[in-house]
Amino acid sequence: MKMTGTQKKSVKARRIVPGTRSTMAPAVEAVFSAYRAPIRSRLLALRRLILETAKATEGVGRLEETLKWGQPSYLTSDTKSGSTIRIDKVKSADNRYAVYFHCQTDLVATFRELYPKEFRYEGNRSIVFCAEDTIPEPELRHCLALALTYRLNRKGGRLRRR
Repeated sequence: MKMTGTQKKSVKARRIVPGTRSTMAPAVEAVFSAYRAPIRSRLLALRRLILETAKATEGVGRLEETLKWGQPSYLTSDTKSGSTIRIDKVKSADNRYAVYFHCQTDLVATFRELYPKEFRYEGNRSIVFCAEDTIPEPELRHCLALALTYRLNRKGGRLRRR
């Protein structure tokens, strides 16, 4: 779903307290609704995983769910503990979707080092899945927790690993 500049500016973010029943901002819900069913269910599962991981990860606090570049995005706006996580369908493939991370961090390089065979990576910015894939949840939760605490862990001078 392509959004115009006006639509992008009008997106209202929603603060989500991890662990509570959350509702999506209408613009975010519209993006999820526009996905085809198989990918939509996978992306909603990723959303759930992000929210659950945020709840279980010390220092993350409340998440902000909004759209960045037209993609559902999760920010640690209150605590500033982490780096933005985005999720979306891979534009060039109908049956692929991804979790995107800020490309100027070393997050994906860290994930590659920790989990070289568990995931498919695209450059320094994403973990890519096929709709048929079974997601290795414990490993993905760890990656999400590292992203949600990226700045917090950087304050100590080094990215803490498991």
